[in-house]
Amino acid sequence: MRFSITVPAFKATYLKECIDSVLRQTYEDFELIIVNDASPEDLTSIVKSFNDPRIRYYINEKNCGAINVVDNWNKCLSYATGEYIICMGDDDKLLPNCLEEYVKLINKYPNLGVYHAWTETIDENSNFINITVARPEYESVYSLIWHRWYARHQQFIGDFLFETELLRENGGFFKLPLAWASDNISVNIAAKKNGIANTQVITFQYRINQSSISSTGNVIVKMDAIKQEKKWYNSFLSSNIPTNTFDQKLRIILLTNLDTHFLKHYVSMITSDIATHSLFRIFYWIKQRKKYDIPWIIYGKILIDSIEKLSIIKKRFYEKTRISPTSA
Repeated sequence: MRFSITVPAFKATYLKECIDSVLRQTYEDFELIIVNDASPEDLTSIVKSFNDPRIRYYINEKNCGAINVVDNWNKCLSYATGEYIICMGDDDKLLPNCLEEYVKLINKYPNLGVYHAWTETIDENSNFINITVARPEYESVYSLIWHRWYARHQQFIGDFLFETELLRENGGFFKLPLAWASDNISVNIAAKKNGIANTQVITFQYRINQSSISSTGNVIVKMDAIKQEKKWYNSFLSSNIPTNTFDQKLRIILLTNLDTHFLKHYVSMITSDIATHSLFRIFYWIKQRKKYDIPWIIYGKILIDSIEKLSIIKKRFYEKTRISPTSA
């Protein structure tokens, strides 16, 4: 088997579309593995409506849950028999040329542990929204990280193809709460030795919707996940020195800006939390200052940003409900 396409499934809404998109591949040497994470929704009827021997369906006895969703990714990995594996969301879609383009890329760049599909985003009605930033056909892990920090604001676990055995040797998908940065780190580990190759045509569709795990979840859990993510990057960049001169420069930039990069993540998360709840929430985050190494001076910015964001939220609410601030 060349490819294992895996779907850690929980939501029924878009599952049929997801399965349809996989079965329409122009390259047909694949298996489709669907792992139902003990969902309360009727996923089984949807899966059983398809009569295709390439579909393998499993149901977890116990729900992994949103915080431990990577556990279900790794369950999918445990069932895979393909040489390469995709782990895609139950609301995402492959374009018909996806596997065919991956085959071309593998033939051109053999012996890589990971490949990437150029992606477009779609809305809840499958309407086109946008295209993610184009990437070079080949790049090192240091280029991958640098561009991810400074230019590529969107990438998803489903638009990557991993060599199955290498992923297993690396301990499976890297686990962080809510799968926060689990895709980034899993890809970085796979690209460490030989880099990554990227398709030059669009082959994957990621669905933007409010029920995705990245759009939900406890802010404190996310903050702790960011802290663990920072720890991983610090360890990786400190202990791995590239031989390529340009990659050496990228590594220096990344290490030099590591604290600032993650401080921005902390500030953004705290600002959103305060704006969502109350300005008094800032006192909670001041108490957490040492835990996340946040300088005192930053809290002035957090407060100003929170007030500004709160004003924007209120304005949107008034516009949506057609209630003027004065009448409210």
